[in-house]
Amino acid sequence: MVDWPRNTLPMLSVLAMLSPFAARTQSAHLSTAEVKARAAAGQKTMLAGQDMSGDDLTGLDLSGADLHGADLRKANLHGVRLVHADLSGANLEGADLTFAWIMNANFSHANLRGAVLQTMVTSQAMENAPAEAANFSGADFSGATMTVHFSFDDLHGANFSHAHMAPDMRNQSMGLLRTEFSSANLDSANFEYAELGHVLFRFARLNGASFRNAQLEGADFTGAYLNGADFSGADTRGADFEAATLTNARGLAPTR
Repeated sequence: MVDWPRNTLPMLSVLAMLSPFAARTQSAHLSTAEVKARAAAGQKTMLAGQDMSGDDLTGLDLSGADLHGADLRKANLHGVRLVHADLSGANLEGADLTFAWIMNANFSHANLRGAVLQTMVTSQAMENAPAEAANFSGADFSGATMTVHFSFDDLHGANFSHAHMAPDMRNQSMGLLRTEFSSANLDSANFEYAELGHVLFRFARLNGASFRNAQLEGADFTGAYLNGADFSGADTRGADFEAATLTNARGLAPTR
């Protein structure tokens, strides 16, 4: 038996308690095949906190999956069904979510920095409905590229700084395809330096939101709630603020 010095015993006790915890939290990388096998076996609740970074999960049905805290950096989630899935706190930096299905999904406080979110499926019908709204509260979209209908979604406190949402006006033969935030909750959201040309914010809640130095040419804020919003340095040429509530809003040229 080792005769440990008395003053080292407390430290050894702490290490003994921590070691099982460390073993539980250090998950090995799950391959694409392993993720698909778990999904096929109905083990979608066993994906929380797992490392799936870089995996190609194209077209996989992860509806209702527990993915909270999962590492999905640079994963290919093209066309993945995430209906009712929990991705709260997940790391999706640089991931591709083009055509992903996100009705009722929970992305609260998820890291979506630099992610690609193009033409995501946000409703079973032609238009979004409140009953299908997703939760992106506190999510980080900084530097992301997106064309998404976020109408009715909860995005309060989300970070869209340096995000790219302006549509490509050269390729709109089927009508203007653009990002929409109509009737969404964007209170205290950060849009600083974001490209927001022609984006729809109709009747959205944007109280306390920051649009400092954002590009807002042709954006539509009809009926939006912009109390205390900051537009300092923003390009608002052609933006529509008809019937918007602008109490204590800053940085906008006075109307005549």
